[in-house]
Amino acid sequence: MEMFSAVRSSTVGLAVFAVVTAALIAVTQVGTKERIERNEREAQARALYEIVPRDQIENDLLEDTVKFVAPELLGNREPATAWRARRDGKVQTVILPVIAPDGYSGNIQMIVGINADSSVAGVRVLAHKETPGLGDKVEIKKSDWVLAFDGRMMNGSRDKAWAVKKDGGDFDQFTGATITPRAVVNATARAIRYFRMNRIALLGSDSVEVSLQ
Repeated sequence: MEMFSAVRSSTVGLAVFAVVTAALIAVTQVGTKERIERNEREAQARALYEIVPRDQIENDLLEDTVKFVAPELLGNREPATAWRARRDGKVQTVILPVIAPDGYSGNIQMIVGINADSSVAGVRVLAHKETPGLGDKVEIKKSDWVLAFDGRMMNGSRDKAWAVKKDGGDFDQFTGATITPRAVVNATARAIRYFRMNRIALLGSDSVEVSLQ
């Protein structure tokens, strides 16, 4: 009887310990998930507002969105979110999430801001696995290379200027690294082409009237 009582007490103790541990893990996971989501949202907002500053628009970029799927041009096989910037009630800029699948070390996740006239508002690289000291220069905190896209226009879908200089285009490559900047340039060009093909859907019927080149 004493042995049975001891075993029962141990079993109850282990059960209580397991329940308490599981509860603590669950609470920790929930808290961690919320913190991660909050941090991701803050990082996302910072990148978006680097392309379109808050003081230049009248809406909240994180709240004014449109869904799209563009596996061939933008690499998004699942529904993705585009953000829209408005002034005077009209959409002036759309920021598209873009995946460059041909980076040196895999996918390069980017956002590309495109104005209503199809000029580039800005490009930012959000995540990548490129070589430190070489390919990572596509990050704004490592170099100002991505600023070369600001204000650029594409003349037709086969504009030869939209390539790195090694391929006969206008964009610099990095010393010892051509694959990464080539991937970013090509992905940005695809984003512009997608925008031009889907301009009304992205901007809406109240978009600014412009003549595209």
